[in-house]
Amino acid sequence: MDIKELVKTQREFYQTQYTKDINHRIQTLKALRTWILEHQNRIIEALKKDLNKNAVESYMCEIGLVLSELNYQLKHIKKWSRNKYVWTPISQFYGTSFESYEPYGVTLIMSPWNYPFMLSIEPAVGAIAAGNTVIIKPSAYAPNVSHVIKQMVSESCDERYVAVVEGGRAENTELLEQRFDYIFFTGSVNVGKLVMEKASRYLTPVTLELGGKSPCIVDDVKSLKLAAKRIAFGKFLNAGQTCVAPDYLLIKDKYKDQFIQYMKDVIHEFFGDQPLQNPQLVKIINQKHFDRLSHLLENQDIVIGGKGNPETLQIEPTVVDHVDGNNPLMQEEIFGPILPILTYQNIDEAIAFINQREKPLAFYIFSQNKAIQKKLLKHCSFGGGCINDTIIHLATSELGFGGVGNSGMGSYHGKKSFETFSHTRSIVKKATWIDLPMRYYPYNSMKDKLIRMFLK
Repeated sequence: MDIKELVKTQREFYQTQYTKDINHRIQTLKALRTWILEHQNRIIEALKKDLNKNAVESYMCEIGLVLSELNYQLKHIKKWSRNKYVWTPISQFYGTSFESYEPYGVTLIMSPWNYPFMLSIEPAVGAIAAGNTVIIKPSAYAPNVSHVIKQMVSESCDERYVAVVEGGRAENTELLEQRFDYIFFTGSVNVGKLVMEKASRYLTPVTLELGGKSPCIVDDVKSLKLAAKRIAFGKFLNAGQTCVAPDYLLIKDKYKDQFIQYMKDVIHEFFGDQPLQNPQLVKIINQKHFDRLSHLLENQDIVIGGKGNPETLQIEPTVVDHVDGNNPLMQEEIFGPILPILTYQNIDEAIAFINQREKPLAFYIFSQNKAIQKKLLKHCSFGGGCINDTIIHLATSELGFGGVGNSGMGSYHGKKSFETFSHTRSIVKKATWIDLPMRYYPYNSMKDKLIRMFLK
């Protein structure tokens, strides 16, 4: 079935009202959950082939998060789907007011290669829970995971309901030429702009989960060793190919040398003396990105790591010192295992540096000082983040996840996913046994008094 015909088929299926039945939504979500539980090894094997991900990392960062989201949606879907009643003003006597959640219809989910399973299926779970049909377009850069997703969906779901389109740029282009009722895109800023441009032709609403240069601020020496460990985890997980990885470090000048020593110890603890020989070191996705990262390391003051293996497309966890805002490392999102270190003297200097740049997707504060924490949160705009940790804010269905400004728009996870893929209709239901006359022509002084009394 070609793409145009697939979209048409899904639209016709949506109009049968099948997807609006809560039981059918639950049945589909359970079928996906069962497939994942029974075929975890196939997913892990695919992630190993595409990114050299270890089985533990694959479960922790992809499979486990998807299962958690599935369970959360299944637990709450019936409650969320009910009408939400609100207060009705006395001027609308006698009536009841409520919000009703309606699915958008035919949705498109375009996912990236860095967490190819999780970032394809998590938004799809929300779209299904809300009652939409779904077309998933996985990244061609992770072909093994893409194929597994195709198998999972074809074995678990009716193609008229949930389908997968594999392929590369040609398929992406063809999909964006179709009319969808909602588009959910995760990827780069440049492609996100193209998606939004294409969606604008039909006034199709979009969610854009992008990225940016997410800062990490270290402002005091307390727990500095633990800070180094948590920053290393967030930065070097998945070889730094994480949209919410700390992109650069801003640290008080007097703490820098001690922090670098702690970071050396942590990297040794994580990856050993020869990280490129460590079987758990994730690889860079392809030659293009490996070459880009290698080029960024040219003529840099590398204090930790820096070596790469072009045959395996792996790069050591790397820390670069003496970086300023004009450094090539600060001109684009790094998206790799390279951590530039910048220093500041006071927190106002750090805030000014951050606010001169685009709003980041994530923001990390390492400080025990509550006044510093509050000041940073007040003066800096960002999608989400952590205080005294990194990246874990996205690993819960209780919190929405999304960007702001250049780092994206909209959010998802948990209830936010259900709401993202639903149109909220506002409805007032009026009684017919009484009809207040004050709103009708002709108007007079008595009606004027009544209206002013009711609408205070």
